[in-house]
Amino acid sequence: MAGPATFLGNAFLRVFGAAASMRVYRAPGRVNLIGEHTDYNLGFVLPMALELACYTGAAPRPDGRLRVFSENLGEAREWAVAELPGLQPAGDWGDYVAGVARELLAAGCEVRPQNLLVWSTVPVGSGLSSSAALEVSVALALAEGRAMDGLDLARLCRRAENNFVGAPCGIMDQYVSVFGRENAAIRIDCRSLEHQPVALPPGMAIMAVNTLVKHEIGQSAYRQRVEECKAAAEALGVQSLRDVTSAELEQFGDALPVVPLRRALHVVTENERVGEFMTACAREDLAAMGKLFVASHRSLQRDYEVSCEELDFLVDTALELPGVLGARMTGGGFGGCTVNLVRQETAAVFGPIISRAYQQRFGLAPQVYPCRAAAGASEVPLSAR
Repeated sequence: MAGPATFLGNAFLRVFGAAASMRVYRAPGRVNLIGEHTDYNLGFVLPMALELACYTGAAPRPDGRLRVFSENLGEAREWAVAELPGLQPAGDWGDYVAGVARELLAAGCEVRPQNLLVWSTVPVGSGLSSSAALEVSVALALAEGRAMDGLDLARLCRRAENNFVGAPCGIMDQYVSVFGRENAAIRIDCRSLEHQPVALPPGMAIMAVNTLVKHEIGQSAYRQRVEECKAAAEALGVQSLRDVTSAELEQFGDALPVVPLRRALHVVTENERVGEFMTACAREDLAAMGKLFVASHRSLQRDYEVSCEELDFLVDTALELPGVLGARMTGGGFGGCTVNLVRQETAAVFGPIISRAYQQRFGLAPQVYPCRAAAGASEVPLSAR
């Protein structure tokens, strides 16, 4: 099978008529093992970058315009480079590209006219961070190989999503797409923006299962949760829920209305679960890791209220299967993926069994992805063609 660069070269030639000067950049998606909805609360997260990735092929063009073609969608978007600073969002996938270009310009980086072709193996709407993978790969392409500080790159791509796309996301997705490590997850402190690799124990497999649904309530509910967390932090007199322990929340929880209290309870206990999960990893305690997965999902389901029927079904069904140690939703919620911790010897049969059960219940055949920890974003060497 041809490599991604060869695939992009052929597609680039078909779309733009020439590919001789094309360069290719890759940025991975991610699965978050634990630490959900904690990033915008300046807490702790434990994601890993995936082999699933977005690839951007890029070559200069002479006419002052930036043109991007999505191989997945078969659609193109185009802007005059000179008009990018005053551009308004269009409300479609092109905003991710235009937003990154605008942020590069605002940071003093030259954006030259180019043809871009993007192709992604990260499923859209799955909770595996297809948007951050697109942003980071496009940013590298627009920078044309110029050296960029990794943290600056992650921040820039997050600003594009916050300020132009209009999604109030934290920095986790862009960060792990830049700093991912092979064979390890990374614990990110979303306040200090420091990270450390966390080796994953042998004997286990990580499997993501895509519900193939994304409920419309997701975007508005995400914004609402951000505001509810801010309100809870203000009522508790702290900058962020990161600054509260579960013991303190129990002591001062009466100061909060019921809903902000439940949101705070999830964030505070989820931050603690990240630390507990790291300890379990170091002990190679797969059973403890699985229990933390389940506790995380129940908290997201009951206190944070961002799960849905399809996600709960997948989690509950997985927990009944032989060799499954734990399961939880991953990502923003209201659809997308579950992440499952499975003993290595039963991983091969997990996918067919969970798929059959889900199809019988919902009439959809879910996508199942074995998750392997991959390196962060980079240019794809020409030899990879």
